[in-house]
Amino acid sequence: MGKYTLIVTEKPDAAHRIASALDEKGKGKKREDNGVPYYVARRGKEIVVVPSLGHLYTVAEERKGRNYYPVFNFRWVPRYAVERKAKQIRTWIETISKLAGDADMFIDACDYDIEGSVIGYCILKYACGDKEGVSKRMKFSTLTKEELEKSYAELLPHLDFALIEAGSIRHEVDWLYGVNLSRALTISARNWSGKYATLSTGRVQGPTLKFIVTREKDIRSFVPTPYWEVKAEVEIDELVFEAEYEKENIEKKTEAAAILNACKGKNGQVVKIDIRKFQQKPPIPFDLGTLQSEAYGLFGYTPRRTLTIAQHLYLEALISYPRTSSQKLPVEIGYRTILKKLGKVPKYKKFTKELLAKPELKPREGKKKDPAHPAIYPTGKLPESNLDAAERKILDLTVRRFLAVFGEPATKQSMKVKINVDKHHFYLRGRQTLKKGWLRFYKPYVRSEEVLLPLIEEKQTIEVRRVILENKFTKAPPRYNPGSLLKKMEETGIGTKATRANIMQTLYDRKYVRDERIVVTDLGFEILGVLERYCPAVVSLKMTSELEERMDKVQTKREKRDNVLVDAVKILKPVMEELKEKEKTIGEQLSNAIKRAKLEERIVGACPVCGTGKLMILHSRKTGKRFIGCTNYFKGKCKTSFPLPQKGSVRPFERNCRGCGWPTVQVHIKGKRAWRLCFNPECPLKKERRKRIEMRNM
Repeated sequence: MGKYTLIVTEKPDAAHRIASALDEKGKGKKREDNGVPYYVARRGKEIVVVPSLGHLYTVAEERKGRNYYPVFNFRWVPRYAVERKAKQIRTWIETISKLAGDADMFIDACDYDIEGSVIGYCILKYACGDKEGVSKRMKFSTLTKEELEKSYAELLPHLDFALIEAGSIRHEVDWLYGVNLSRALTISARNWSGKYATLSTGRVQGPTLKFIVTREKDIRSFVPTPYWEVKAEVEIDELVFEAEYEKENIEKKTEAAAILNACKGKNGQVVKIDIRKFQQKPPIPFDLGTLQSEAYGLFGYTPRRTLTIAQHLYLEALISYPRTSSQKLPVEIGYRTILKKLGKVPKYKKFTKELLAKPELKPREGKKKDPAHPAIYPTGKLPESNLDAAERKILDLTVRRFLAVFGEPATKQSMKVKINVDKHHFYLRGRQTLKKGWLRFYKPYVRSEEVLLPLIEEKQTIEVRRVILENKFTKAPPRYNPGSLLKKMEETGIGTKATRANIMQTLYDRKYVRDERIVVTDLGFEILGVLERYCPAVVSLKMTSELEERMDKVQTKREKRDNVLVDAVKILKPVMEELKEKEKTIGEQLSNAIKRAKLEERIVGACPVCGTGKLMILHSRKTGKRFIGCTNYFKGKCKTSFPLPQKGSVRPFERNCRGCGWPTVQVHIKGKRAWRLCFNPECPLKKERRKRIEMRNM
């Protein structure tokens, strides 16, 4: 090869698509050097497209070693220099440096966002030998051939250095907070107990944990108070409906009983009918947060899983870039072209035909903008390979959302019927869709309930079949789940669209929280307790969001990177001094919490045999095999034990068996779906299952 253009991308799939899109014959040739793939295309001149593996460079301290803190001096280094599992990064960097040697033009084609900009900049600066100043930039939001060709034809003259600075400062500040605070916690616990356990916190992780702990404290301190509800079961045209009493919650039983007695055995009369028509506007386009929230609500996918799926669909050129905060769909994406392509799929054909018949296509948009990318939308391209069930769902959801934003408003009608029963008023409520509008496009994912009432007139006598009195108790606030926690992080402005899901996962990985309905462990309580006691600034929502805002301003050149860095260190220095001074006390607290956390991980539930012991996951000293046993065995009071699968991970499950009420465990073998195990041999569900199997085998 003679002199060529070198294009740097973020991932191998993207490199392949770019090379194929730019090649004159539409097929980039794959080559390898030392196991590192790259692609060669010809477009008048030879083009070499080489992928990264995400971040090849990271922030690290100047002085080697991990057994000290505080740390304030840092530099950017190859990841293999500081991460044990990143050895292959060395080969990757060496190959890119080798390819850069014969290049006479450089192009950054990494994802056009904060992370992608930092990845491309570091490669061009460190691996390619200070080529960041002469490199051009490709900007695209989909990996379709058309957009990649356009992006190459309209290269930006230089890198977006404001975006790079915003990304660099974010990495540096997060590293300073993360490495200092995490080391302080980990070293304190290790020095006290002599045992190593990874503990971590950070600029965003601390406040996120605080949200969950605050909610957990509210739940645990909540005292239910009784109240009463009165309802009337009424019959109209041989149909039975439930009417609610005018006062939703009645605090005194005597008052509720008096209403019941007054209304018992009496019919009602319709005194007022209030009918209202209103329009329900189409939804707004997906940004990453709303896609993650919708996928969690509909399919139960965690935000992290949804992002992974969306990223794969993007690399397959099926949807636009998912890490966006935009709720705008610019005209330039070509609404009609996308709809025509989607129309080739039978299940979308009638919807696209209807939309294409409109004289003008105008989407309903949200307020949020993203300077780098539009909202998430389908490219209209058909899958080249088989998608799994989860990928098909997210793609279908994205397509239907795109169709829905161009739809007409839905017309709905609400009906409120006021019924007088012995001077007490009850209400019947009806809901009906008169014109479906956009709801037809989004139908599988519309969550609304219709209540159709028969024809009712004022002064009509209504038969009251019975009056019901229900004793209820006020409920504690609900626990966060991954969807609601993501929303809370977005609302309070902490973390970024790309990092929030990973921060949540870290809380699970560190054993600070557990379960889908998020419960704080003893260790999580203790970590937050230490942070609040000795360094409250670190978990301050105000401080975190202010710092977040200032880092955003670096991108728009309204704030200087160095000023943000200096102020971040100013906040951190006194915090680290306090942690150092109280290291022994903190170490003792954390060590005890780690012990309790390890025990908590193994407690399955109350022993249903003796009633006083706890069932635990134990290991036999003789065989090494794990089993479930009662803690009263060690006291000589209970010999209850049950076998467990020996493969995969086993952990207590939050819900008891619906068949027998016994505690259950979750078993997860790598590569397979996790399943719930009831270990009660006499469980009615197991007996039913055995019967069905016997019937099939007869």
